[in-house]
Amino acid sequence: MTKQTIKPATARDYRKRLNRVVDYLYQHLDEEIGVDELADVAHLSPYHWHRIYTAMQGETVAATLKRLRLERAANKLANSDSDLMSIANAAQYSTTEAFGRAFKDVYGMTPAAYRKKGSHSEFKNANLLDDHERFEVVIAPLDFRTCASVHHSGNYMEINHAMGTLFGALAEQQILSEDSIMMAVFLDDPDTTPVDQLRSCACSPIGRDTELAPPLERLDIFQGNYAKLLYTGPYADMKDAYRWLYGTWLPNSNYEVADAPGVELYLNNPQEVPASELQSLLCLPLLATED
Repeated sequence: MTKQTIKPATARDYRKRLNRVVDYLYQHLDEEIGVDELADVAHLSPYHWHRIYTAMQGETVAATLKRLRLERAANKLANSDSDLMSIANAAQYSTTEAFGRAFKDVYGMTPAAYRKKGSHSEFKNANLLDDHERFEVVIAPLDFRTCASVHHSGNYMEINHAMGTLFGALAEQQILSEDSIMMAVFLDDPDTTPVDQLRSCACSPIGRDTELAPPLERLDIFQGNYAKLLYTGPYADMKDAYRWLYGTWLPNSNYEVADAPGVELYLNNPQEVPASELQSLLCLPLLATED
């Protein structure tokens, strides 16, 4: 009888297994998800898989689910007229009171207050008043040219999954450093493109001669000036900031937009700071102007 040998697991093997778990979480946010169920998805021992997940992801599965569901809830509060009960149920809360407490713990205000006074509200007001000077916009180039990237298809709100794949691969390929920048490039207009057809990339700058292996791909960034708008608040609220930048600031700026995708730089981490303190730099590429 021939003795079977088992190929040793590598860091990449474990990362792929946990990526399957994250995929599964995104696809089943509306359902109750059991720990044993996720162990099967990960193809890992039920005794140990959750410790592996927590150690590699930096948070428990329960924390991941809560964060993703509340991010989706914040998006609905900021960008839809859905009633609070339906939003609460979608986030797996049976009452608006329980949902309100959980939401306030993360976002610093009740869902109703957030809908009226969240970070999106100031941009909405500026858009309504056509106030193109309300927020500071800095014109400057980006300080890098080449990035390692991981492609993402679908809802832009879910690009943090691709971000996890990106940084896991950077670590495996020994490219990750304490100074690695988290950023994204968005290739389609979410107001005109079906959600399932949206294309984007999770990115991080690298040296031009850095060698990459899959799933990492090389991506060159537009070289030229960008209009940079610093945004503070949950990612779900950015839509009105973009509408102000494109629809109010740009037409009054004497600049013309370049034929290149916009870039977002994330200046802190949603696993380390409250959603209300997240900082993002929205970067709109511009054509050169005549002196």
